[in-house]
Amino acid sequence: MRRLFQLRALLCLSLALPVLSPAVAQDTYKVMHTYPHDAQAFTQGLIYLDGHLYESTGLAGHSSLRMEDAETGRILAYHDVPGPYFAEGLTDWGDTLIQLTWQNHAVFVYDRATMRLLRTLPYGGEGWGLTHDGASLIESDGSSKLHFLDPATLRELRRVTVKDKGKPVDQLNELEFIHGQVWANIWHSNRIARIAPATGKVVGWIDLTGLLPRDEQSGPEAVLNGIAYDAAHDRLLVTGKLWPKIFEIKVLPPAEKSRTDAEAKRR
Repeated sequence: MRRLFQLRALLCLSLALPVLSPAVAQDTYKVMHTYPHDAQAFTQGLIYLDGHLYESTGLAGHSSLRMEDAETGRILAYHDVPGPYFAEGLTDWGDTLIQLTWQNHAVFVYDRATMRLLRTLPYGGEGWGLTHDGASLIESDGSSKLHFLDPATLRELRRVTVKDKGKPVDQLNELEFIHGQVWANIWHSNRIARIAPATGKVVGWIDLTGLLPRDEQSGPEAVLNGIAYDAAHDRLLVTGKLWPKIFEIKVLPPAEKSRTDAEAKRR
């Protein structure tokens, strides 16, 4: 009888305990290569296409759309965004480039080959980051929401709230769609969130602390912002606002990072 009561007590205790979620992966990085970047570029959007980088830069009166040589940082084509506009996120769609503006309620659509402005579409909210999953545009607005939009009309199709272990993650900024996940810079943070697009759940973090030395950062707004993925060569390129460098990095679990660092010290 005593044994039965003990088993019942253990069962009740186990039912009362909270169910712990699996730990979210906290990855780190290894720098593979470093490339030049315009230190005057207030990077808001970055994508890699057909051997070139395309970049959207912000600040009213200084906003632009650029095509750059990824190896040298040389600007190959440049479109000056008119002064009232503060440009933000950037993505490709078919043979076009789509560029957000911050609070100007406008989205610019360009011909990718010529960078000629084709049309301007109205948009009701703030624009921060932009990417696509092949079916919808995916947009961030600085909150914890991701908005999935019709590429032709910008009509919202659905939205998800991004959460890490049940808590909303806000300040979602520049976006990139990689391996079926949305990767998001968190503004004024050294971390990138890896997000399941169906649910908004954060499935992993990448900590890029120390990527650009503090003495190379020009000020408090020179923060990590810019993720570009070269799918053909499986290369990940990251930079920041007003950063003089673009980094090609390899994402590593912490244990692998420690092992490679130790091996490097022994050489």
